[in-house]
Amino acid sequence: MLSPRRIAELSARLAKIEHVKVVRYHTRIPAVDPGAVTDELTRALRCAGKAVYVALHANHPRELTAAARAACVKIIDAGLPMLSQTVLLKGVNDDPQTLGALMRAFVELRIRPYYLHHGDLAPGTAHLRTGLEDGQALMRALRGTYSGLCQPTYVLDIPGGHGKAPVGPNYVGEGEVEDPNGRRHAYPPTGD
Repeated sequence: MLSPRRIAELSARLAKIEHVKVVRYHTRIPAVDPGAVTDELTRALRCAGKAVYVALHANHPRELTAAARAACVKIIDAGLPMLSQTVLLKGVNDDPQTLGALMRAFVELRIRPYYLHHGDLAPGTAHLRTGLEDGQALMRALRGTYSGLCQPTYVLDIPGGHGKAPVGPNYVGEGEVEDPNGRRHAYPPTGD
């Protein structure tokens, strides 16, 4: 929401901090106000001597309108790689078709699916949270249907400020591995 002038000032200040090597800007602007993505903004986002990433927060493929897509292309074509962050929301994107379409759209736009966040325990949001098992099943469905490029890391932000933990499905068990269709296979295979 900062103006390009303020972002340019921030980028210039960050560029002077030697131990800062990577700058990540998180935004919903390309989806909610794509006209705000101007050449002036993309110039402002650059940070001399630093790797700069722009993370788009989007939760449904309908957010990626033609104008939103054009805004993302403008950012990427300006040399700023993009990542995505999505919150798993009950009744919004908690089915394989919707979430898969969103992840595929990101990849088509050259946006790397980064995190799929399990819903936080924030007050007033319980009706939007799925169970962890539901999220893991959804990730299994994506793995079996969509390209590996379309796979975000499913994470839980541990309450109390303890960081994010990956909570995706586990395909490896004692002496076996499970394929995306749920079939178990000996590993290493017997006789090898």
